[in-house]
Amino acid sequence: MPLTFTLDPAVTPELRDGILDLWADVSNAGGAVGYVPPVTREEIRPALVRHFASMAEGQVTLLVGHDEEGRVAATAFLTLNTHHLMTHWLWLYTVMVHPRHQGKGYGRDLLAAAADAARGIDGIEAIRLTCRGGLGLERFYAACGYKEVGRIPGAIRVAPGDDRDDVVMLLPLG
Repeated sequence: MPLTFTLDPAVTPELRDGILDLWADVSNAGGAVGYVPPVTREEIRPALVRHFASMAEGQVTLLVGHDEEGRVAATAFLTLNTHHLMTHWLWLYTVMVHPRHQGKGYGRDLLAAAADAARGIDGIEAIRLTCRGGLGLERFYAACGYKEVGRIPGAIRVAPGDDRDDVVMLLPLG
């Protein structure tokens, strides 16, 4: 059954807790979303609060996917650029699909919904994201239409002696 996507949902305690659970579960399953396992909801909470503050300022849009049981199953944050020479593209951050839903095509659905949301923002011509190298994420994003446009070798230190490339991907919306 497909996910139900909502753009800019009301931030409720249930949504907050659902995103914290999702973020912790994705991270602890090895997902590359800013943390390495093990991580707790409380360690993630400050990052989510920053996202919510940016939403309140109008700089960030939340896209959330709920499963058939109404649980938060996927998220992506679309972030506008503040630099006046870069307002024609936006960033896509914290792209997550719950591990129990992976392999069902929900990641593709999430990225398609994010692209649709970006197309609805006046003046946006492209989406840019970065991903951690070494996990095959570049291939997934490429299969969804993104093109690798840059790579910074060893920019992400997962652990001492375990440096990964920071891969820059771009999706033109034209």
